[in-house]
Amino acid sequence: MNILGQTIVINNNGLIQQALTHRSKGKNNNERLEFLGDSVLSLVVSQYLFDHFPQLTEGDMSRLRAQLVKGKTLAEIARHYQLGAQIKLGPGEIKSGGVNKSSVLADAVEAVYGALLLDQGYQFTNGFILAVMQPWLAKINPDEIGKDAKTGLQEYLQQNGLQLPVYDTIAVEDADNEPTFKVICKINELQKQTTATGKSRKKAEQMAATKMMGLLNNE
Repeated sequence: MNILGQTIVINNNGLIQQALTHRSKGKNNNERLEFLGDSVLSLVVSQYLFDHFPQLTEGDMSRLRAQLVKGKTLAEIARHYQLGAQIKLGPGEIKSGGVNKSSVLADAVEAVYGALLLDQGYQFTNGFILAVMQPWLAKINPDEIGKDAKTGLQEYLQQNGLQLPVYDTIAVEDADNEPTFKVICKINELQKQTTATGKSRKKAEQMAATKMMGLLNNE
C-alpha cells in the first residue's frame, strides 16, 4: 500500500486500518497506536539530531526536536502526503470537517508510526519515518536555534504583524534565601498568556516565552 508517500508491504493490514480510524468511528480506533507512535517518533528524531549535528548541545537538540515532532509539523506532513483522504471518521466528525483538523491529521501520522513499529519492527519504522520526514529534516538550520526564547517570540510576532509581548512579575517568593519569580507573558492582541517560575526574573521570562511559542506553534 501507499501511505505517507511511501510504498510498503503490510503484514497485518488491520493495524494500519486501526491507525487510520479516528475515535469518532468506533472503539477500535487509533488512540493507543498514537501513543506508541509519539514515542518512536521522538526516538527517531532524537537519534537523527544526535548523529547529524554533533556540535549541538542537549538544549539545542531538545528545541529542534520539539519543532519537528509538534502537532503543527505532523499536520503539515499529513497534508503534504494527502493522508486525510485515508482517515476513517464518524458521521459527526465528517460534518464538522474533521478531515481538515490539524489534531486529527497529526494523531493519524503518529498512529501510523505506531502501527508500523508493531508490524515491521524498529529498524523499518526508523527508515520509514526518516523517509517521510526528509523534506523537513533537510530544512533544519542549526543557526536559527541559538536565539533565546524571548527573541524568538518577538521575531515571530513581528513577522506576523502582531504586537510585542508584555511580561509582568506577579509574585516573588523567598524560601531559604532563594527567591523564586513568577512571571506572566501576555499577548493582549491574541488574548493569550502563559505563566512560568524561575530562580531569576530573566529565567522566568524566558520560560514564559518558551511556553508562549509552544502555544502558538500548536495552533
